[in-house]
Amino acid sequence: MQSPPDLTDRAALRRHRARARRAPELFLHALAADEIQERLIEVNRTFTSPAIVTGFPEPWQRGFPGAALVEDDETLTLEHGAHDLVIHALCLHWANDPVGQLVQCRRALRPDGLFLGVLFGGRSLHELRAALAEAEVALTGGLSPRVLPMGEIRDLGGLLQRAGFALPVADSALHMVSYQTPFHLMRELRAMGETNALAARHRRTAPRALFAEAARRYAGAHAGPDGRIPATAELIYLAGWAPADTQPRPLRPGSARARLAEALGTTERMLGDGNGQGAD
Repeated sequence: MQSPPDLTDRAALRRHRARARRAPELFLHALAADEIQERLIEVNRTFTSPAIVTGFPEPWQRGFPGAALVEDDETLTLEHGAHDLVIHALCLHWANDPVGQLVQCRRALRPDGLFLGVLFGGRSLHELRAALAEAEVALTGGLSPRVLPMGEIRDLGGLLQRAGFALPVADSALHMVSYQTPFHLMRELRAMGETNALAARHRRTAPRALFAEAARRYAGAHAGPDGRIPATAELIYLAGWAPADTQPRPLRPGSARARLAEALGTTERMLGDGNGQGAD
């Protein structure tokens, strides 16, 4: 069976990240790192051997100074069973094999070790995506891939189960950021290493008129009274545990020793015969 084509051109992604490191704008990384720290406080456990998978170590080093830093790549340099905490830090959305990434993280965990991931979700940059698509269709009559397709929370939560994590949880947070113009947004995406690295992208230089038209449509549809334009960033957080015998497990169906009605102090009624009447 032939494997599906790659979503991401990893060589292009490395070039974009190297360029971004010259003058980075990583406030979303800093925001995500702060949120991960808050979540770890709620876990109420001391982690002694964390590892962080990231394309931009600086914002994560500040919050986790003792962590092993692992370069984001298709094959991660994680030692089997070496860590009690693995954080996948704002790069899973670029993975050609996200389940494979999660499996590698799970194998790097000790039993009952914790995985935390954060990535951009499908509602991110929906304004820019629409403006670029409308402008390209209007100018060329066609459409090419320009913004990375990002996962939805219901699908990403299922990936944790497929990767073998116990007690999987996925949730998301929307952040609205405003910019003076769409061109300021595009420059900041460049400084985050989040520009187009799709394997199926057109290799020729896009016409200058495309971005001018996209900016016009973006501002026309979304600009506020002050003229600034909003941009949506959806951060999806994933959590799961490496399986261990000490973890809680659901009871077998029918094994309960008490009725829910007794716990609630109410009367249990059976389903009726179709006439809307029930029986005690």
